[in-house]
Order: sequence, then C-alpha cells, then structure tokens
Amino acid sequence: MEKHYKELEKKAGYQFHSQKLLSQALTHSSYPNEHSGDKSECNERLEFLGDAVLELVSSEFLFQKYPDMPEGELTRTRASLVCEPTLAYCAGELDLGSYLRLGKGEDATGGRLRHSVVSDAMEALIGAIYLDGGFDSAKAFIHRFILNDMEHKKLFYDSKTILQEIVQGSGNSEELNYVLLRESGPDHNKRFEVAARLGDEEIGRGIGRTKKAAEQLAAYRGILKLKQSGV
Repeated sequence: MEKHYKELEKKAGYQFHSQKLLSQALTHSSYPNEHSGDKSECNERLEFLGDAVLELVSSEFLFQKYPDMPEGELTRTRASLVCEPTLAYCAGELDLGSYLRLGKGEDATGGRLRHSVVSDAMEALIGAIYLDGGFDSAKAFIHRFILNDMEHKKLFYDSKTILQEIVQGSGNSEELNYVLLRESGPDHNKRFEVAARLGDEEIGRGIGRTKKAAEQLAAYRGILKLKQSGV
C-alpha cells in the first residue's frame, strides 16, 4: 500500500509528511462501514475542508486573471471550475479512483469511476494537502490540476451549449439533436452511448455512465469536428 501511495504522490507532485492524512483522503465512507465501523476514518471531513480551500483559490485566480469580469460571471465561471464533472475530469488525470479504499459493494458497482466519489476524493486530497503542507502547497496543487487548461475544460463541460451556439451562428438550418444508440449494464452500473446529429449527419458520439455525460462527450466531439471543417 505504501508503494501505491508513493506512486500517487509522484503524480500529484506532493510528498506527504503524514501518510495517515493521505490514507484518510483516499478512504470512502463505504470502507469503514465494512471494516472498523469508525466513520471518522473516511474522507468526508477532509472533503469539507478541501471544498473551502478550492473555492478560495479558484476565486482568487479568477479575480486576478479577469480584472474586468463582472461578479455574476465570476461566480458562474467558478461554479463550472469546481463542479462535480470538472473535478471528476481532473481526478482522472491522476487516476485517483484506482487509489481509493472502497467497500466491496461500492467497488463492485463502479465506485472508482463514479463522478460523485472521485470528485469528493479530489476535494479531500486538497484538504489533506492543506493540513499537511499548508496553504501554498494546496494552492500549487489546485493550480496544477484544476485551474490549468481552463479553455479546454470550459469547452468540454459547456459543450452542449457551445455546440448549439456554433450551429446557430453558422446559419445551418438543420436541427441539432441527441440520439440514444445503446443502453447496457445493470441499473447500478449503466452505460449509455449517444450520437450528436445535425439533421441526419452524425457529428459526434459519446459513451458515459449517464445520458447527460454521454451527450456532453458527443457534443464535445461534434464541436471538434465542426471546427476542423471550418464552421
């Protein structure tokens, strides 16, 4: 387990003084439920702390980066940066789900890939870094893994809206719609495949654990295709 954590520390660019803090950050509530029964071992309190640190760092970043952006737009932009899908996407860069301690039931039902689980773990990791190494260490981690490549993240997570705007702006009269192609898996671990279509032409396809996630990916790929074609 120690070597496993060292691998994550290397990816994260931060070495913990307290391995206990790191272990707690990676412990989902389902794990102590099946083992010690001590809920204080899980990452929920660290998640609470990390959420506050993330909000402060992202607020400061946006305030300084966009001096002319009005308060309302700052709030919306911050919300898109720290929402569950964005944090899950960022957690994917670390393959964070593979390091989590989960109960057998949570693990068996796809918890390592579940957005709610890995996004919470990302916030817990931020909280743990803050306690272990201070504000500057947590800030550096947030800038490296969450506030990087903002335009790409915005494009991905606002993809349906952006694709609609591109289609309308191009003067294309064809209707943009999303078609469910396939649905598979048990209720607790569904898999959806969706195509984004402009009229009868498929412009993007996505697979996700929810229809919404699959539509977002299909829209994102549709945006890339239309941009490549010069629309």
